[in-house]
Amino acid sequence: MRLRTIVDWIDARTGLRAARSHLLDEPLPAGIGWWFVMGSILLFLLGIQLLTGVVLTMYYVPAPDHAYDSVRFITDRLSFGRIIRGLHFFGASFIVIAAVVHMLRVVLFGSYKKPRELTWMTGILLLLIILGFALTGYLLPWDQKAYWATTVTINIARSAPLFGESVASLIRGGPDLGALTLLRWYTAHVFLLPAALIGFVVAHLYLMRRHGISGPLQPVMGSPRPFYPYQAVKDTVAMAIAFAVLLTFATSFRVPLDAVADPSDSRYVPRPEWYFLSLFQLLKYFPGPLEPIATIVIPGLVVLALLLLPLFDRRPNRHPRERRMVTSGFAALGVAIVVLTFLGFKDSPAHADPAHWGPIAIAGHEFAQHQQCTTCHRVGGAANPLSNTRLRKTPEWLVAHVVDPDTIVPGSRRPPRGGMTPSQAQSILSYMRTIRAGGIPPPSLEGEAHVATIVLGTYCANCHMIDGNGRHEGPDLTQAGEKRDSKWLRAWISDPEAVDPDAQMPSFGDRLSPEELTAVVNYLAARK
Repeated sequence: MRLRTIVDWIDARTGLRAARSHLLDEPLPAGIGWWFVMGSILLFLLGIQLLTGVVLTMYYVPAPDHAYDSVRFITDRLSFGRIIRGLHFFGASFIVIAAVVHMLRVVLFGSYKKPRELTWMTGILLLLIILGFALTGYLLPWDQKAYWATTVTINIARSAPLFGESVASLIRGGPDLGALTLLRWYTAHVFLLPAALIGFVVAHLYLMRRHGISGPLQPVMGSPRPFYPYQAVKDTVAMAIAFAVLLTFATSFRVPLDAVADPSDSRYVPRPEWYFLSLFQLLKYFPGPLEPIATIVIPGLVVLALLLLPLFDRRPNRHPRERRMVTSGFAALGVAIVVLTFLGFKDSPAHADPAHWGPIAIAGHEFAQHQQCTTCHRVGGAANPLSNTRLRKTPEWLVAHVVDPDTIVPGSRRPPRGGMTPSQAQSILSYMRTIRAGGIPPPSLEGEAHVATIVLGTYCANCHMIDGNGRHEGPDLTQAGEKRDSKWLRAWISDPEAVDPDAQMPSFGDRLSPEELTAVVNYLAARK
């Protein structure tokens, strides 16, 4: 009785019971079923994104010096951090899928027609805001993929006629992509877009409640039923299934994190997320001065056509067979997006896992252990190799320091060893990058594999790439055995000019022992 009195007191001052009745007792047309659960799923997923986003902002640092490390801390060291980041990362894809399916359901049922024109338009704007979230969140990890994909995005903005350069300068924050860029994209992702999202969601729900649900295509006999419990049960089951699938992804798959952003690595080819892949693929068919057609004209016309669809299709009939032009147009648009996305997947380069221990990184670990590097470069030592200050140095600085440490830090050379060869320096750099990317201690190798790894790290890393480590001066040796057999490889390594008079690679026949030559030949020939 006392609880009833408290509830009555609250209701008298807030109208709680009336609000509950308005929320749950809305009458729905007969025939409403599982087709109409996508809106609730989408709203539920947006709520998850906001909640996980709030948690992530408590640990994320929006500065180039600390962004990457804060993301790694969240993923590797924060309790449940890997799951929270997984929910947020995979949730973006789930939201895009849910939004598109919801839009297709509205089109199929003709639910955009009078008097629901503004409900449809606010939904299209919400889809654009969702894509804006995905785009601005792309840069925040500050890894290679984020940095170079954002560079491409800014270049796309620059291609717009008249105002392109002004827009690019606004979103870049300065002459180069850097701290101001990250801060502006973070501000948009965390403050501006959430405010817009909440505003348009409220408007969309208000319009939906004002005009009601369109209902099935053909009227169904029967009296209207309240939202609760009939449709509420279906929505709850659908949301539970969606969350279960999302949680499975978050716990089963590790969210990718590339190597830390390296502005000097201009050879890196970014690969966008799948929902932007069709637009990136479209760019390939409109090169040079035609680029604005792919970046502005075609996407702009598609968005404009979607917004104005209710004004073009004013006939009251909602059945798809009576709206052949609309259904055919959406089918053609869907086929085009699917084909472009498929082609984009085929054309996208595959990037090696930055935490994978390739032979050059393993060799770098060996050199660091045996060349007296660990005397100073150790956690708690005079120069911690994993500190932010050291790892923020440019690759050129690090390589120069390893080759001749006395030049950059006088007195650091330790006779009689001195520095290392440029290839050994590249191996050390690969070792440091792998450690920073989350690589666990490298595997121990024995026999020919160990000998070959040391040879590759000592002589080859300064010119060749293997498993994403090294340099691009010479051919990539990752799959050297696909095109060359052991006989050819032995002849080439021993005396390149005997195979090709124009060869620029030096001879290693007199530098390697027979055992070392055999080991590296067998190792490369087996890489297929």
